[in-house]
Amino acid sequence: MNIFATNMKFSNSTSIRTRGSIIIHMLAWAIVFGLPIFFAIRGGFFNWSQFVRFLPLPISYLIVFYANYLFLTEKLLFDKKTWSFILINVLMIVGLALLLHLWHEVQRTIEFSKGTTPPPPPPDGNGIPTFVFILRDVGSLTFIAISSIVIKTSMRLSAMQSKQNELEKAMTEAELKNLKNQLNPHFLLNTLNNIYALSQFNSPKTSTAILELSDLLRYVLYDNEKTYVLLRNEAHFIQNYVDLMKLRLTDNVGVSLTFDIDEQSNTMIAPLIYISLIENAFKHGVSNDDPSVVEINLREKENGEIYFLCRNTYFPKNESDKSGSGIGLLQVRKRLDLLYPDQYVWHSGIEDGFYSTLLIINKSRDNGNA
Repeated sequence: MNIFATNMKFSNSTSIRTRGSIIIHMLAWAIVFGLPIFFAIRGGFFNWSQFVRFLPLPISYLIVFYANYLFLTEKLLFDKKTWSFILINVLMIVGLALLLHLWHEVQRTIEFSKGTTPPPPPPDGNGIPTFVFILRDVGSLTFIAISSIVIKTSMRLSAMQSKQNELEKAMTEAELKNLKNQLNPHFLLNTLNNIYALSQFNSPKTSTAILELSDLLRYVLYDNEKTYVLLRNEAHFIQNYVDLMKLRLTDNVGVSLTFDIDEQSNTMIAPLIYISLIENAFKHGVSNDDPSVVEINLREKENGEIYFLCRNTYFPKNESDKSGSGIGLLQVRKRLDLLYPDQYVWHSGIEDGFYSTLLIINKSRDNGNA
């Protein structure tokens, strides 16, 4: 998945969330605007005058909410224009609270003139002071503003986290692809060197080696594009590779290859995850003069572990012969960290003239990707 595809996927998911958000907003405001209807019903009958009297309150809520939700929070608060954000909110909330009070006073005066409501209390301190009603409306409008800010901020953080996760996933996949692109030329270079060595002696094994290489390249070109392949297919690839390596070996080299994998197994593994370890064994474990041994064991355990052990005689190369500088092993480590974090154990060491590398991948803790 490239970055463009990831952005498209993120845009589609954002569009779905936006439609869901609109529906939620509509339902919430339908409830808020429906509240005055309950206050407007008297004796079981709908009263338009009561409904109109209470209608400005939810309208004020809507103004404060969406002024912050659609503009102020995004353009001022997120842009670190905090004082402008606070000032505009204070002026808007206080202004709307005063307008609400004025509206209620006008409605009360109209109803009093019609004789439907008692006269307002005299300004002698016996009634509730006017500022109490204004403070009540300021408090409710402030709560709406804070709710809008919290919702908008939460949505922004959630969107940023989702996009970050998508980008990290895309970068991981891109890095994996890059690692495999680096691994393949390294593998191909070593194999071509082997065939070249055969051709120098006009060996009849050269044509067989070319056919073996053709099978290997077919696997690399098609299956290596996948993130995971069947473990038994990877074992078949290893078999072909070892057969190719054996074509150039002398009789003093003993090669042992053991597989313990069910032919019907559907266990998946990252392609070419073992090839650098095997290359390393043939590179450092084979001598033209001294007896040499390369032992490879790959098996699948019932507890979900994939067990790989490669053991070989150790003939260290001199400085002038250290081609590749261990790049293959570095790529294996990076791929394991990306594909199997906290799911593998890799040990290697030299003992009694033998180099051993043990790689155990625990599929029982797999996240379901393979």
